[in-house]
Order: sequence, then C-alpha cells, then structure tokens
Amino acid sequence: MRILSGIQPSGKLHLGNYLGAIKQHIELQDKGEAFYFIADFHALTTVKDPALLREHIKDVALDYLALGLDPSKATFYRQSDIPQVPELAWLLTTVTPMGLLERCHSYKDKLAKGISPDHGLFAYPVLMAADILIVDANVVPVGKDQKQHVEVTRDIAMKFNNLYGETFVVPEERILPEAGVVPGIDGQKMSKSYGNDIGIFLEGKALRERVMAIVTDSAPVEAPKDPDANNVFNLLKLFASKEETAEWRERFLKGGLKYSEAKKRLIAILDETFHGARERRKDLAKRPDVIQDILKTGAERARGVAAKTLARARQACGID
Repeated sequence: MRILSGIQPSGKLHLGNYLGAIKQHIELQDKGEAFYFIADFHALTTVKDPALLREHIKDVALDYLALGLDPSKATFYRQSDIPQVPELAWLLTTVTPMGLLERCHSYKDKLAKGISPDHGLFAYPVLMAADILIVDANVVPVGKDQKQHVEVTRDIAMKFNNLYGETFVVPEERILPEAGVVPGIDGQKMSKSYGNDIGIFLEGKALRERVMAIVTDSAPVEAPKDPDANNVFNLLKLFASKEETAEWRERFLKGGLKYSEAKKRLIAILDETFHGARERRKDLAKRPDVIQDILKTGAERARGVAAKTLARARQACGID
C-alpha cells in the first residue's frame, strides 16, 4: 500500500494541522510505503513573499521531523523538487471539466471569505491530483472536510483512463479518525488563513497569550456551562485523557468554574504533549545540512517513481 499526503508551508503549523494530519501521518509511516511532501507550489496561492516562503518550508521540515517522521520509513520531499508534477498537472488539466473545479469547496469557501481568486486557486485541485497520481498512491489520508479533494482526483484519473486507456492508479481516501474540525481561538475551524490558530511549537509567554485569548462567553462563574459550546473545552478534550475530559465536563455542567482554570490546564497539557518535540526541533535547527540531505534523498526517490508515471501518461496521450 502506497500512502501519499502533503502539507502546505503557508505559515506556522498549528494544532489543527497536528490533530488533522501530522499525528496520523507519523502513525501511517509504519503501515505502508509512505510519501509525504512539502507542498510549496500550492503555497504560492497564498504566500507571495519569497523569503517568508523559504522560512515556512524550513519550518515544515523541522516540524515533521521533530514530531516523529522517520526518513528511513517515509519518503519526505519538497513538491518543487519533482519537475514531473507540474508537467503532469498540465496533462490532467486538458481533461478536467471546468464545472468540476467550480464546485470545489476550497474555491467557494475562499470566495465567500472575500479572497480574490486567481487561476492558481481555481486550478489547485488539478495540481493536487498530479501530486497524488504521480507516485501511484493507493491511499490518501484526509479529514472529512478534505474528502472532496480525493474525489476530484479520482474523477480526473478515471476520465483520463477512460479517454486514453489505463494509465493511473485510482486512489482511495482514508478518513482520518481524529480529523474533525479543530476549533481556533474564535471557535471557527482553526486555520492560518483566519489567524485563529495556536502553533504547535509555541511555548512560554507566547503560548500563554494565545490560549488566554480563546473566546468564551460572559456567563457568570457560578452558572452551569455547556461544555460542547465552549471553545476551551473543545480544545482541551482533544488532548486530555477520557477520564480527565469527563471530569472537566462535569465541572462545566456543575457551575462554579472559571474559564481561566480550563485555559491554564490547556496550557499545561500542551506543554506536556509537545515538550519532547520542542527539544528535538531545537536540536535539528542547529543542523540545517541534515534537513537538506533528508529532503534531497527523498526527492531522488520520488523522482524515480514520478518519471515512470509521467512516461506512461505522455505515451498514453501521444506525447512520446
């Protein structure tokens, strides 16, 4: 089983990235042939500062390796180091219906948020399809809110196969068990785009300020509170044990709870969860050559697989 997933270097990785993807990626590297890439081409739809993009790429590599990605088990590479990807994206573009792209949630959501669309944003799913198909991925782990991305890839692959003959492996999505909506500090889905995220590697004062800024209602201390409608509880339960989560639920329902108490526990539990990874990241940051070697080795392996796939696709459509 070949597994493929990527993550955009469009900002500091946050708790939503960790719970929705990274944690499962690390676990899946022991269950199949894993290909994980830093989606720097995709990031160009939102990051227009070259120096900032370079910094984000480095940060993503450091974050994944610190959190447990093992380059001896998983192929880890930069998307832009695989020249076969954009070429395949063009071949796929020529068979992709406009209506399919117009229906994509990611495009419509950005429009609804007032983001001015460009062709990159509109054609984003085709490049994503190329990322998946270029390595003959069988499985693409995604959250429920990203399921459509894999469905679009399947539609494009089947259309190409029907037109030109069997060329691509048609992938299946694997819905990640903990990849539900992770709330940001304002209660919306946590996202770098919305500025409501909590960084994985925040610590000390920076972490405290971010957690204490989580929006809560104005209910008096003595009043019973609905835990499921509370942003602090909904984050706390994602990291606490079942037993501790039950205790906090009871405290919310009983009344007499200060929201600051729950926020302080959330800070403590985040420190407990990520302390080891923070220390590993600091050590890796002192050895940039190691990071570059890992990405270079991963790219060499990925290009070997991608070249064979692209050759099939070129021959299938007559560009030999």
